[in-house]
Amino acid sequence: MVTVIGLGPMGQAMVRKFVAAGYPTTVWNRTAGRADGLGAAVAPSVADALAANRLVVLSLTDYQAMYDVLGGAELDGKVIVNLSSDTPARTRAAAKWLADRGAELIAGGVMVPAPLVGTEHAYIFYSGRADVYAVHSELLGHLGKAHYLGADHALAQLYYQAQLDIFLTSLSSYLHASALLKAAGVSAADFASFAVDNFNSLSMYVADAARNIDSGEHPGDLANVTMMGATADHIVGASRELGVDPRLPEAVQAQYERAVKDGHGKSSWTSLIEGLT
Repeated sequence: MVTVIGLGPMGQAMVRKFVAAGYPTTVWNRTAGRADGLGAAVAPSVADALAANRLVVLSLTDYQAMYDVLGGAELDGKVIVNLSSDTPARTRAAAKWLADRGAELIAGGVMVPAPLVGTEHAYIFYSGRADVYAVHSELLGHLGKAHYLGADHALAQLYYQAQLDIFLTSLSSYLHASALLKAAGVSAADFASFAVDNFNSLSMYVADAARNIDSGEHPGDLANVTMMGATADHIVGASRELGVDPRLPEAVQAQYERAVKDGHGKSSWTSLIEGLT
């Protein structure tokens, strides 16, 4: 019923969930040994893997890998669920490339690491034609909670990249903060509980921030750009004093400086978004 191409840790996790749910699953990978123990039928070639099922799930590095694997293959009538990461523009281009060959793209972004696929913590963004997605939504639901975002193939990638934007930037800020303290002889273990408290508290700002962003109104009665920009200056200063790479806080500092220059000094920090778009 489903073919999976690409058997890295994520692809293997998907296959296990499909097999456990009772779906006949065919797989293909350049290194065939990665299919050992998965309980799936191993196709000897990409052509055989595609011929086995209408629904084909790709778990590859990026969309270029899709072209590398599927280029020249018979794709007419296939539904390609590409769960690889790439840019929105490349996702739209891939949808056209597949459509020109008689296939449909459902783009997706998996928001958990491989060990959490199919668990209560897993969720996945999907976009593409609604009627095509609906046919396969039950099967795809075994990978995690599905969020269908609409017909624009790029939306799943945009949501995925937006979430990783928060994730990667947050991890880098934690490392920078730890480096500041390490320079003063403080261990990461001693700082850990305070970092956890900080990460946990950040969620309380999101709802109000979203209202400000959507309305374009940024009241700064509690904390304004000028005040918070001064803090950004101090973080940059501390980094330089302690010999810690200041480029990350300098990027933040530049956002505050621009907001002040644009007349948002008395506005909320959410007004920084006006300089980003």
